[in-house]
Amino acid sequence: MCTVTFIARRNGYALGMNRDEKFTRITGLSPRLTHFKGRTILAPSEPGGGTWIGVNDTGATLALINWYSITSRVIGQTVSRGEVVKLALPSDSPALVEATLNELPLARVNPFRLIGVFPSGKSVVEWRWNLQRLERRHHRWRTNRWISSGFDEPGAQRTRGKAFGEALRQTSAETTDWLRRLHRSHRPRCGPYSTCMHRGDAATVSYSEITVSRQMANLRYAPGALCCTAPLPALRLELKRRPLPPNYFFGSIAISPFLWHARGLANARA
Repeated sequence: MCTVTFIARRNGYALGMNRDEKFTRITGLSPRLTHFKGRTILAPSEPGGGTWIGVNDTGATLALINWYSITSRVIGQTVSRGEVVKLALPSDSPALVEATLNELPLARVNPFRLIGVFPSGKSVVEWRWNLQRLERRHHRWRTNRWISSGFDEPGAQRTRGKAFGEALRQTSAETTDWLRRLHRSHRPRCGPYSTCMHRGDAATVSYSEITVSRQMANLRYAPGALCCTAPLPALRLELKRRPLPPNYFFGSIAISPFLWHARGLANARA
């Protein structure tokens, strides 16, 4: 239950994400700088350590949404989808993201769509996992939107997609202010289909906004729906564009014993 909007720019990009969750889910933690696998990363987090969005010091962003149109679910012990973003965030290219995904026990991860933005090559790549295969899709470097909904995903995609198309015709389209208005919008009416989502058992619980230029990445975060929550001051991350250390890949670094165990279970059942 999320909406991701990407705005392509000549020398960078902006990306906004509404995170929609049930009220029973534990509240996420505000963004902070961390160091992981030789990279500096700026991201919010879940109490368990995973995340749904983040940017690294090469300006690459990853954002994950659940894929509710795929109704199959993992049977038995699962690996959190938040671990997918956390472990892939040091990547500075689609190839490194894919290498990370191929090392994960995806058979224990529920369906997802992972959006990656890589400004060095002006690449936008989407990975789709449906519990059977991992599909990679390349998107053009242009403004785009991704939508998920556990209530009615096709309906939400139609309704929010129409609102997105109407918003693109505005004279202020693709500005940062336009992006924020879009993500606090209740068009056509406040409810489960609006971009700023509100239902009896769930709602938009946070908004993350990443802007990247040639030298700097900024992340602004609102710990609630934008319609009623002011964003916190922006956190900044200087871009370094240095190569990853040679021990980046899982074969040369330590990884959670739980993930290795889950991967072993998946391979054993394959």
